[in-house]
Amino acid sequence: MSPRITLAVAGRVLTQLRHDPRTVALLVVVPSVLVVLLRYVFDGRPEAFQLIGPGLVGLFPLISMFLVSSITVLRERTSGTLERLLTMPLHKLDILAGYGLAFALLATVQAAVVSVVAFGLLGLDTAGSPAAVGALAIGNALLGMALGLLVSAFAATEFQAVQFMPAVVLPQILLCGLLAPREEMSAALEAISAVLPMTYAVDAMTLLTETSTLSSELLTDLAVIALAGVAALALGAATLRRRTA
Repeated sequence: MSPRITLAVAGRVLTQLRHDPRTVALLVVVPSVLVVLLRYVFDGRPEAFQLIGPGLVGLFPLISMFLVSSITVLRERTSGTLERLLTMPLHKLDILAGYGLAFALLATVQAAVVSVVAFGLLGLDTAGSPAAVGALAIGNALLGMALGLLVSAFAATEFQAVQFMPAVVLPQILLCGLLAPREEMSAALEAISAVLPMTYAVDAMTLLTETSTLSSELLTDLAVIALAGVAALALGAATLRRRTA
């Protein structure tokens, strides 16, 4: 791998996104608007916002990064950009790391804005520090990016990439424990939820809202989130097929 090539790929991706204001709005503005909307949906029950708000602060970046990264990388595939890059003497990891770095910077901005809105403007309160919650939101966004990159390999059009949202993300939202405790689900659904990465993202965020202690359970959640992201990136790299000129 070459840091120079990785930075060049990342710079190209960021330049493309800079000229796409709708994508930037989806990444930065929409999650914050959703948090504000959630706050006033529970205007008469502020304790409900305090209960589920932190979990959604972590999930909104994951969901939006999944959508944007899957569509962006698919566009690169279908336009032939990735194929042209793979005819050059570049390592696949250079390309993958470049995309990952670009989306990591966007995820950092996105999670920072959402956290400032939630904790600074809307009064969301947690036992853990807002900085820790924001850092976890960034990690969740990176997980969403990795899953989006992987899913882009199985879609032929941008419309198909969008269709993966209800197929991949919505079942995880239903089973992750945000809407109902996992122990109250049927045994089969609880077992399925145990292998879904979003379950650990929500559980980690919940633990941060309840205590500032770095428990073994929280460390386990963080490890699973990191391993799931790495595994998704590795599988995504495997879908890149090198061509010869």
